Amino acid sequence: MNETALAKSLVAILCDLIAIPSPYPPGESVDICRYAAARLKKAGYKVQVLARKKGVDNVVAKLGKGNPRIVFNAHVDTVGVGDRENWKTDPFKAVVKNGHVFGLGAGNCKGSMAVQLWLAEEIARRGGPRKGEVCFTFVADEENLGPEGMSFLRDKGHVKPDALILGAQTENQMIVSERGVFWARITTKGKAAHAGNPGAGDNAIARMTRLLTAIDANLAPKIDKRIDGPMRSTMNVGMIRGGHNTNVVPASCMVEIDRRLLPKERVKGAYKELEDTLKRAGEPKGSWTCEFLTGTNGFKGSADGMAIAALAAAIKERLGRPARFLNATGVSDGRYFADDGIEIINIGPGSGVAGHAANESVPVAEMVDSAVIQLAAIEKLMGLG
Repeated sequence: MNETALAKSLVAILCDLIAIPSPYPPGESVDICRYAAARLKKAGYKVQVLARKKGVDNVVAKLGKGNPRIVFNAHVDTVGVGDRENWKTDPFKAVVKNGHVFGLGAGNCKGSMAVQLWLAEEIARRGGPRKGEVCFTFVADEENLGPEGMSFLRDKGHVKPDALILGAQTENQMIVSERGVFWARITTKGKAAHAGNPGAGDNAIARMTRLLTAIDANLAPKIDKRIDGPMRSTMNVGMIRGGHNTNVVPASCMVEIDRRLLPKERVKGAYKELEDTLKRAGEPKGSWTCEFLTGTNGFKGSADGMAIAALAAAIKERLGRPARFLNATGVSDGRYFADDGIEIINIGPGSGVAGHAANESVPVAEMVDSAVIQLAAIEKLMGLG
């Protein structure tokens, strides 16, 4: 393989992708999905552009048939530009400098998307998989943590992987385990009154304070003890709103809580644990509510899974050292498949610290490594030609 030509191809694809704006908000993905779909159709894939919500397109491209079914995924949306003054270059015009490609989404996740588009075309150039079906998915709504991307494709049965390989900034190492997450909203009710006579009212913020104190005393210590290797079970109060004027006793207060769960914890059980803690706090019935907002279970992969083993062997061959398994801080679109009993792997070029930041970039050398590693894994899993 001519690696100079490979690097040139990868950079050209990434430059094209950066030049097609796809930030969230608004999350519109029609143009970038049209670009991906056109390349994949030309390569010989059976391609669908699917959407449940107008303007939020997703691409599904398949080649081959039978098992194993290997699904690749990268999200097409990016975060917004943010403060334009912090950018040294045009965020929507890729710049290649000092071995890096700079531009909005270069690392998260258009660098991986470029690698996967090249990989899809290379698989087709080599005659396609000898066994099984390879599928490439390019989806929206990831930055929104929304349901219109990979969640939609899974729910409607458009993808049914045996192994799911997601593009991510891992410096070509692997994330095969991920914590679950759920969000909950607690609302307290009270009675408004003049602040000069607080006894005539019922302070909803004070009630919320008592509930949070109960959580901190009775639930937080249990959560703090839950550890699985580098993963920890956590809870964070991320938002609080209450009252409308300093001289009024507040009649309502709201907080939203983020819970991160070990793979062995289940969302349903963890939410019930929170509810039970609130019920035991002693506040009057009807004076508070707890609402489940969203959530998905975590997953934990085995190092000897077929796809994980193939990627690990390819990493060692390419980089000259054993593959490392990284700890995920956030969550990926793999979470929608957490209960499906499949292999879920996050891998790709770039470092996580470079994503979601001004002057975002991805190293060209890591893109080349990523392409070589993932092609070698596919050759081992499926055979080509």
